[in-house]
Amino acid sequence: MSSMFTTVSRFRSGYSPEEVDAFFAEARAVYEGGGPASLTAKDVREVAFALVQGGYSWDSVDSALDRLEAAFVARERAEFVARQGQEAWMARMAELARSLYPRLTRGDGKRFAAAEAFRSGYAKDDVDALCHRLIAYFDKGQPISSKEVRSAAFRRRRGSAAYAEASVDAFLSRATEVLLGVE
Repeated sequence: MSSMFTTVSRFRSGYSPEEVDAFFAEARAVYEGGGPASLTAKDVREVAFALVQGGYSWDSVDSALDRLEAAFVARERAEFVARQGQEAWMARMAELARSLYPRLTRGDGKRFAAAEAFRSGYAKDDVDALCHRLIAYFDKGQPISSKEVRSAAFRRRRGSAAYAEASVDAFLSRATEVLLGVE
């Protein structure tokens, strides 16, 4: 059986082919209606795979995950709109967006918990710069896409120069959900 994903050399790490293949098989079954409807766009956004030597290329899998998530969001939106209407969907997205705003209005360097002493995290300046772009999107309608947020990369820093990764990741997951919901 050939895979839709490229592999990295046997000397490099990539995603576990077994885990990736199993996840995409489940996602296909759920999306096509042949599996339990327990898989959501959020599950796609938050899936993680083990790294193995000679595994699948991160780029090819991550690109497929981005497309799969967008498909699940589009389906979830269509189902929601069919039941409750477009206005209700937009009200839901507005409520999710409002849940982001209190953190966005915190000052630079104070938006998220700092990384623990001697532990690495995301560079505060990099995260704050992305937060400024989100503020410009919400306040002034300046463009930013879910793909830009999802693929944001931050330099590594330690201790008080860094934000703890978990809270930033959770926040950006919610921001991605909002952006996908209105794209």
